[in-house]
Amino acid sequence: MKAIGIQRFGGREVLEILELPKPQPGPHEVLVQVRAAGVNPVDWKIREGLLEGRLPHAFPIVLGWDAAGVVEAVGEKVHYAKPGDAVFAYCRKDVIQDGTYAEYIVLRHPHLAPKPRNLSFEEAAAVPLAALTAYQALFEGIKLKAGDKVLIHAGAGGVGGFAIQMAKDAGAYVLATSSARHHDYLRGLGVDEIVDYTQTPFVAAVRRAHPEGLDAVFDTVGGQTQLDSAEALKPGGRLTSILALKEDFFRHRGIEPAYVFVRPDTDQLSRIKDMLEAGRLKVKLAAVFPLEEAARAHERIEAGHTEGKIVLKL
Repeated sequence: MKAIGIQRFGGREVLEILELPKPQPGPHEVLVQVRAAGVNPVDWKIREGLLEGRLPHAFPIVLGWDAAGVVEAVGEKVHYAKPGDAVFAYCRKDVIQDGTYAEYIVLRHPHLAPKPRNLSFEEAAAVPLAALTAYQALFEGIKLKAGDKVLIHAGAGGVGGFAIQMAKDAGAYVLATSSARHHDYLRGLGVDEIVDYTQTPFVAAVRRAHPEGLDAVFDTVGGQTQLDSAEALKPGGRLTSILALKEDFFRHRGIEPAYVFVRPDTDQLSRIKDMLEAGRLKVKLAAVFPLEEAARAHERIEAGHTEGKIVLKL
C-alpha cells in the first residue's frame, strides 16, 4: 500500500512516499480503507521527534492519528463492525508507527465509531482528535456545567472551534480569544464574547467585562498565555490545558488544574457523531490536500492560525 511517512526525524523534507505491505486484521481488529486523514499539530511534532521521550516510536513511521474510511475486512472475533461500514476514528496506538496517512490501517474497538451520515469522508476525518480533545478537556478536565463562564483560547483552531460549540451546547457562557480576521467565523459558532488579544491583553479585557473573574479556562496555547490565565479566573476556578501544565503554579493560587492528553474513546466518539448528525456540531475545513502533498499540509499547519481543520484526501 501507499503511505506517507518518515524514516528519520526532521523537517518537512523527511516526508516521503512509502510502499508498505497491506496490513491484515487480527482476531479483534478491523481493516479500514482510509478515504481521508486529518492533519493535526501533533503530526509535525512527531515528525520532528518532539514526542520521542513520551511514547515508543518504530521506524518507518506513517504519520496521522485521524481517519475516515470504509471497513474492508474484520477479524473472526469482531462483532462491532462489518465490511462496508463507513467509520471515523482516532487512531493513536501504544507505539507510534502505523498512522493514517496511508491507504489502509488496522484498528481496534476503542478507536472507531460509525461515520456521521451527514458528513463527507473529508469532513469526518477532521473530527476525531480535535473533537475528542475538546470533549475530554471540557467535561473531564474542567467539568463544565450550564451557566459557567469559560474562556477558550485560540477559538478559531480545530480544537477551539469544537470546544466553543460543545460549551454552548452545554449551556455555558463562552468567551474566546482570536484575532480580528476570525471574528465572523467565531460568531457563526455561537461564541458570546470575543477577546481580540492583538488589541488588548486578554486578562485586562476579561477583567474589564467580568471583574469577578471566570469559572474556567481551556488553554490550547501554553506558555505565558497559560500562566496569565490564572488572573482571569475567580477564586476556586478551573483550568485545563493540552500543553505542558505547571500544576503547582495554579494550585498555589487556589485554581484546580487538569492536563488532558486525548485518548481513544468509542463511546465519546459515538456521542460526538450524534451531535454532528443532530446539527449541534459543525465542521469547518480549512484546506484539503491530496495525500502526496502532505508536506504542503504540514507547512500550512505549522504556520498556525488556521480556521478549522486541514485534511488529506486519499
